Amino acid sequence: MSSAGLPQGAVPKLERPGPLRDRVYEALLGLITTRALRPGQHLVESELAGHLGVSRQPVREALQRLNTEGWVDLRPAQGAFVHEPTEEEADQLLTVRTLLEAEAARLAATGAGEADVEALAEIVAQGLQAVAADDVDTAVALNARFHAKIIELAGNAVLAELAAQVDRRVRWYYTPIARQLGRRSWVEHRDLVTAIAGHDDEESATRLMREHTEHTRRSYRARDES
Repeated sequence: MSSAGLPQGAVPKLERPGPLRDRVYEALLGLITTRALRPGQHLVESELAGHLGVSRQPVREALQRLNTEGWVDLRPAQGAFVHEPTEEEADQLLTVRTLLEAEAARLAATGAGEADVEALAEIVAQGLQAVAADDVDTAVALNARFHAKIIELAGNAVLAELAAQVDRRVRWYYTPIARQLGRRSWVEHRDLVTAIAGHDDEESATRLMREHTEHTRRSYRARDES
């Protein structure tokens, strides 16, 4: 397994102020969810500290927190490794995501205004451009923005809190299949925007979001079979 070597330009600058251990945690979590640090990769404290320009202590504290949250595995006598998600873990999370986002789409269809629909349509346009340019990183970021906007338009604080808890893991699973999903995913997004713009078409919005998120779940499960 490889150590904590990182692609050029992948390491974020640590934001200030705030406890250093929290900033290191956010930086490492960002690198994991975008897969700059890949599942199974060995995380060497001294190397990470050097990349981030900090001492080893906040890195150690951040790795312990990431271990508690399931992002990192701490193995006795071996060190820290990025967690390798099991098929069951991914399937369970993406199933929950389907339930949350289908309800969010239904609620969004009841209250989205013209400006909201235009904002969604603009994200879709940018997403289609990113796919056409084979810019996977931008497409992944725009996908997250699109779904976050749907959650926002739902106007349900509890739903938003639950969705936030799974958002980063969803991005973790989505990234390796983003190119495979390609244009089809953004066509599905465009259909969702049309349903939400209809206001009284709650049933269609719910169905389309359920089909869309289920497509992502099935694609993740089938990613190694092609």
